[in-house]
Amino acid sequence: MADQTLPMMLRESVGGLLRRAYARFTGEALADDPQSRDFVVLDTLADQDADSQYELAERLGINRTIMVRLVDRLQEAGYLTRTRNPGNRRSYVLSITEEGRAARDAMRQAVAERDARVTAALTPAERQRLNELLSLLLPEPEPLKATAYLVAQAHYRLRRMGDALLADLGLRTRHFGSLGVIAELGPCPQQQFARGLGITEPAAAQIVDELVRFGLVARGQDPGDRRRYALELTDLGRQRLVAVREVAARLRAEVLDILGADAERELRALLIKLLAS
Repeated sequence: MADQTLPMMLRESVGGLLRRAYARFTGEALADDPQSRDFVVLDTLADQDADSQYELAERLGINRTIMVRLVDRLQEAGYLTRTRNPGNRRSYVLSITEEGRAARDAMRQAVAERDARVTAALTPAERQRLNELLSLLLPEPEPLKATAYLVAQAHYRLRRMGDALLADLGLRTRHFGSLGVIAELGPCPQQQFARGLGITEPAAAQIVDELVRFGLVARGQDPGDRRRYALELTDLGRQRLVAVREVAARLRAEVLDILGADAERELRALLIKLLAS
């Protein structure tokens, strides 16, 4: 993948494919009954606290107004807590409680039914093999779990690995592709940046705000429409782009070390087949 752009490298990596598969399973869950939203929120918080309701809503693709009501209801049920975010006193960190973990575990039957729908393009043997390969990415092998669970846990693990590798740069995995997209498209309006990343405009605005605050992106004037901004990398942003590409290559190397080259290729092929459906 040495001659690929950073966004293309990320899209075709195991991490990029897992992110899209996770979004597919999450989207199916959110299209179901309200309890499915409860499960998705609780399952996400079981892996990692959310920095804010807004961040969680954008991560899961849930309307912010719906998320407010959902979080209120889950807090009233004793399934999660809100605590003031020390990094941003205007927002609250969301954390799951032990009662919330128990409630999440009781909702797993619906997850099994969604598994069958989302993985319908795979044969039973391919589905079993996908589960085996996903299990290898987890600290403790879990071959008997549902595919949705394994996809989520593998996605979470690679996200944490990416966060750790980016820590010295002050970035998170959610920033991985942003610099590459702006390098490719810039100067570009924020709407085009959002389309390039495949995310909503509110989510793009949050990422842009962070990158501007870090000094990596500048908002200039769009020469095609003086009423809107055009995003482009700063000198520091271009330096960070080189470092982020190196981090992406290191993350792929770590995945190769865990799986081996043959299993990594097999996992990517199975995820691509699942996503193509």
